[in-house]
Amino acid sequence: MTNSATYDVLGLGNAIVDVIATVSDEFLFQHDITKGSMTLIDQTRAQELYLRLAGASKSSGGSAANTIAGVTSFGGKAAFMGKVGDDVLGKSFASDLHDAGVFFEVPPLTDGPETARCLIAVTPDAQRSMSTFLGASSLFGPNDLDPEVIKSAQITYMEGYLFDRDDAKKAFIKAAEIARSADRKTAITLSDLFCVDRHREAFLHLIKGHIDIVFANETELLSLYQTASIDQAIEQVRKDSSFALVTLSEKGSLIMDGSEIIQIDAVTVDQVVDTTGAGDLYASGVLYGLANGLPLQRCGELGSAAAAEVISHYGARPNISLKNLL
Repeated sequence: MTNSATYDVLGLGNAIVDVIATVSDEFLFQHDITKGSMTLIDQTRAQELYLRLAGASKSSGGSAANTIAGVTSFGGKAAFMGKVGDDVLGKSFASDLHDAGVFFEVPPLTDGPETARCLIAVTPDAQRSMSTFLGASSLFGPNDLDPEVIKSAQITYMEGYLFDRDDAKKAFIKAAEIARSADRKTAITLSDLFCVDRHREAFLHLIKGHIDIVFANETELLSLYQTASIDQAIEQVRKDSSFALVTLSEKGSLIMDGSEIIQIDAVTVDQVVDTTGAGDLYASGVLYGLANGLPLQRCGELGSAAAAEVISHYGARPNISLKNLL
């Protein structure tokens, strides 16, 4: 790939504001929050918990948005498309992405649910208990796509978490068709085991017909192909896609390009503090490398290095400029 495009990577995903606060175990009990879990909540509950999390920090979040912020941290050029509400948190999300150097110009939703938020309660034992309201982000559809931005991005990267609604599925297919018409590449992350379980056939249809690059972890890939054998799953994804990347936690990752399989070692860290965002930042390094024509081995190494950086501290965004890893 070359740098003839305006953007290295365009991300399509959930536009979520992460609201993080330190709380006591008693707080979890008082507000009926299941420790260490992620629970989907409605807008009323989201508003209530948001008021209760005094002193919380806020930052733009969502899997694809984390990846895109990682691409710009490497020094890449990136854009994002996702849906926010016309409210304080929506403006916060947009401002945060702009500060990270990301192009984000999707009009906010003026008549509908509020901006999505993930309310993260962190207890003294470092457990993160998440209450997530998907709000406006789940209403992203084909009409929110900007064809000119898609055509000007080398790689359009799609977040599997967004795949729950039919409108989002249509948006992914339309985006892929626009990208292909401009001779650009498409990529998808499967995002989550339960996401794959819910949409297995739709994911397979998308991968076989519209996607050039597949990102998955081991459990997601096993679920996609309904097998207990990682070797069988790898063999199958190589048939269905021209290029695939499988993360294997502390065992590193595999890059599969046609008949070639490259083993990438994980980068060790002194202490794993928070694994949130590891897969997102792995994708940042790989996508930045691919867009800038780096050798596949180097792309994988950048992915591993970015993942190692983000798991060494709290939060799903890098604490340093990822240019330092180059």
